[in-house]
Amino acid sequence: MRISVVDNGGQWTHREWRVLRYLGVESEIIPNTTPVSMVKADALVLSGGAPRVSGGDVLLLGNLGSYLDELDIPILAICVSHQFMGMHFGGKAGPADTPEFGKTEIEVIDHGVILKGLPERFIAWESHNDEVKVPPKGFKVLARSEACAVQVMEHETRPLFGIQFHPEVEHTQHGYDIFKNFIEVCRARV
Repeated sequence: MRISVVDNGGQWTHREWRVLRYLGVESEIIPNTTPVSMVKADALVLSGGAPRVSGGDVLLLGNLGSYLDELDIPILAICVSHQFMGMHFGGKAGPADTPEFGKTEIEVIDHGVILKGLPERFIAWESHNDEVKVPPKGFKVLARSEACAVQVMEHETRPLFGIQFHPEVEHTQHGYDIFKNFIEVCRARV
């Protein structure tokens, strides 16, 4: 099984790749301009990055929309990719009323698949000015924080997951467990 990490210029893209490798998954980093026809993975992790969905930066996110529309594989979207996923499927994303940076307490509303086995509250590492304001139809909100109502969302029928915080960094509690849950989803489909 191979999970490709799509690089959106995030400072922790290599951490996502390393976590997957550490957990025993074949992985590679690919640019977000990779054509859909060239994606040879069983699943994707869409990395965070510097582009902002509230500005004119959406074009810097390359082919993310095509991956979401044309690939029938599990996709985990992190930070700006989570925001893009929300907008792409008809939700709303924009500037956060209170941007979050550093450690933030996450409250689990519903564990779903991606948060299976996690406690009701845990600490996560944030780095965002924008956020999903209104989740798209077909997605269920699984977690929130005091300042952000959509920290984690999961599609009701497709294996699509969006996470506002950064599960790949050591400051996030249970981040590896989130990746393990995603890997379990991927293995069930291979």
